[in-house]
Formats: sequence, structure tokens, C-alpha cells
Amino acid sequence: MKKHLTTAVLMTVLTTVLLGVVYPLVVTVVAQVIFPDRANGQLIHRDSVLIGSHLIGQPFTGAAYFHSRPSAAGSGYDASNSGGTNLGPTNAKLIERVKQQADAEEVGREPVPIDLVTASASGLDPDISPAAAAYQIPRVAIARGMQEGELRTLVTRHTEGRQLGFLGEPRVNVLELNLELDKQGRTH
Repeated sequence: MKKHLTTAVLMTVLTTVLLGVVYPLVVTVVAQVIFPDRANGQLIHRDSVLIGSHLIGQPFTGAAYFHSRPSAAGSGYDASNSGGTNLGPTNAKLIERVKQQADAEEVGREPVPIDLVTASASGLDPDISPAAAAYQIPRVAIARGMQEGELRTLVTRHTEGRQLGFLGEPRVNVLELNLELDKQGRTH
């Protein structure tokens, strides 16, 4: 009995040290050496000031900016409280929120792209579809005094394709797109 207890305690200590200390340290060091940007959250800096992350959405308001997907995370884009609303497609609360969001985005044209009126599962999605970005081009062009063609080119330049050519959907990172607009410094 004493032999089995000693073996169990030693195995517990050994696996705790190996899997709880050594393995995480090795993975962290390898990640920092091989992929330092990704290991640190793909942070975006401008003039040595942290602006945000390539991986976490941010709210943008005002006509001069492309708008992100709505967020259901905490009080909006709260990374410490991420998650969807768990409201089903027939839930009256969800239907009303989507209608209000669509009315806010609607400018009397084609239907509003779904990703401009619904939150992602995490509530922190940093990307919108190219269709959602294209839908916002007329509003941003007027607010910034730019030609729509210039903005289409900018959106195309910021459109990322499918990963490995077949995974996911094409997407536009809203923060990076808006930072590029601000870098050009054109507002009306």
C-alpha cells in the first residue's frame, strides 16, 4: 500500500512539474522566439502608442469611419466578458435589436449586410465582410470628401482572403482600415 501511495504522489508531482511548469515555459519561449507578434496578441501601435489589437474588435462611431460588427460582449467589445447573447433567431429582443441596427445603417439602398446588424459569437470580431465594407463606402466618402473609387481601392488592399485558400471567408480588419484612413488625414 505504501509503495502505491508513494508512486501516486511522485507521479502527481512529476506530471504537475512537467505539464504545469516545463511544458508551458517551453511553449512560451518557442512562441516568443518564432512568432513574437502573434504570441503577444498582434498589438497595433502608432507612434509608440498602443492603438488596439488585430484580433479584437473596437467600436467606431461617426460617418467618417467604417463601423465594426455590433458587440454582445459585456458593455461592448469588453474582452474580459466576451460571448454571444444566446438569443435565438425568433427571439423578440434580438429581432428588435437587429431592426434598430439596420435602421441606423440603412441609407435607402440595398439591404444591410448581415454582419453590420448581428454580433459574432465572441462579440469581439475585428473583421467585417468585404460586402459590409463596400456598403459603408458612400457614407465614408461623403464624410471624408473622398472619391468612392479611392475607398474601394483601400478596402480591396485591406481585404484578407481565405486562410490556406479554403478556410473561412474573405474579411476586412476594421481597425487597420480606419487607421489607414486616419493616416491619410483626410476629413471633410
